[in-house]
Amino acid sequence: MNKTITEFKNYVERFDTLRKVAATISFDNQIYAPKGGLATRSKRLSFLSLEIFEMITSDKMKALLDELFPIANTLDTVTAAMVREFKKAYNDSTKIPKELVKELSETQTNAFEAWQKAKTENNFKDFAPHLKKLIELRKKSISYRAEKGQNAYEILLDDFETGMNIETYDKLFNEYKEVAVPLLKKIQAKKQLETDYINKHINIEDQKKIVEFISTKLGYDLNRGLIEIAPHPFCMTIDKYDVRITTRYIEKDLFRSFYSTIHETGHALYEQNTADELLGTALNRGASMGMHESQSRFYENMIGRSEEFWDYILDELKTYLPEEFQDLTQRQFYEAANKVEASLIRVEADELTYGIHILIRYEIEKMIFTEDINVEDLPAIWNKKYEEYLGVTPPTDTEGILQDVHWAYGNFGYFPTYFLGSAYAAQFFAKFNQRNIKELIKKGDFKTITAWLTENFHKHGSVYEPKELVQNFIGEQLNVKYYADYLTEKFTEIYGL
Repeated sequence: MNKTITEFKNYVERFDTLRKVAATISFDNQIYAPKGGLATRSKRLSFLSLEIFEMITSDKMKALLDELFPIANTLDTVTAAMVREFKKAYNDSTKIPKELVKELSETQTNAFEAWQKAKTENNFKDFAPHLKKLIELRKKSISYRAEKGQNAYEILLDDFETGMNIETYDKLFNEYKEVAVPLLKKIQAKKQLETDYINKHINIEDQKKIVEFISTKLGYDLNRGLIEIAPHPFCMTIDKYDVRITTRYIEKDLFRSFYSTIHETGHALYEQNTADELLGTALNRGASMGMHESQSRFYENMIGRSEEFWDYILDELKTYLPEEFQDLTQRQFYEAANKVEASLIRVEADELTYGIHILIRYEIEKMIFTEDINVEDLPAIWNKKYEEYLGVTPPTDTEGILQDVHWAYGNFGYFPTYFLGSAYAAQFFAKFNQRNIKELIKKGDFKTITAWLTENFHKHGSVYEPKELVQNFIGEQLNVKYYADYLTEKFTEIYGL
């Protein structure tokens, strides 16, 4: 049996290496690579995707799993988790034809390029055929996996967050709306905060110094990472020793790069702090997208948008800021960072309305996979929902349906995990607040905060499934009440409600 375990681990390590090579090429494709090489890079990524797929679905994998899965409860925790993960991957993947996997990979690469161009040119019509093909391929791949009567969208939801389904998400979003919508109306009825003072010119090179300062201050190790520019900020992990983040800059919007960098730093810290023993196991990554988002939202909002954070950081930050910012107070930065305003762009949304942006995407995705929707009608559907929920209508598709990259990757079912992340972050914050987290933030003691998260959360990677990890971590399952209470308390104070 020891021989079989060793053989299984060696096989998984080879699989994990191929996946890391694919991730490296994918990052290069988005950030550095020349546009003229798209076709050949697409073929290379398609080749790697097929190789990875064939490893998962091979006779060798089946033989190893047939021997190990029945005795998984006798194995050590990490090995048992590896068997669990690959058993699920094998069961799902063996139902999908290899030709479809290859076609989907090529379509994703081409769709990303088409999305970038369409967003720049405000031209949804050029992106629509690629999106339509991605939806068709996703539906086709799901059809091979679905049991009789199983909802296609629920399979996608479960892929990104094990155990999640439409019924659960509907309940969570409804509980959020019951608090967030009335709170938003109360705020809109009040005199709005004047925060134009924050919209002063800071050149890109100075902003680069600022985001490097803030990410390293929070604990991001640039010896094992880097910060680049992308139209849509993201974090890409090769392994814990190579975790890359991107951000974007606007010269009269300091907070654009500032908070997108803190958000991606939260993702990066999760990955950089996984345990060394998980290297090569395919478990050295976040437990799920919801768990990952809980960390990015925790650092961005619970830390980065807190009053205590601005108490601590402002004096140091001012050394990087132009003269025009020198007389601004801690309270002014805090209020500017937390201004509530119905907006068009998800990644620029305030904490209170952010969940509404996710709700809109969730409802549209449900329509795509449960109704007969024409792709060409999606911009109009998008705009109608923005008017309905937030009272704003995108003047262009660039500011509307083309703003996010997720659908260009075929990542349907991903968006709701952002909402989970925000809700989990508030719950973790409440748990940690028993240990005076606000005092730690005020002192700039981010090491203690990250150490606590690492011990209970980061180091485990995906050894535990989300619900098990959360139960072990905070002793209870997701409860949106913590998020609702957090939002109510915070914005009631800021706006004097």
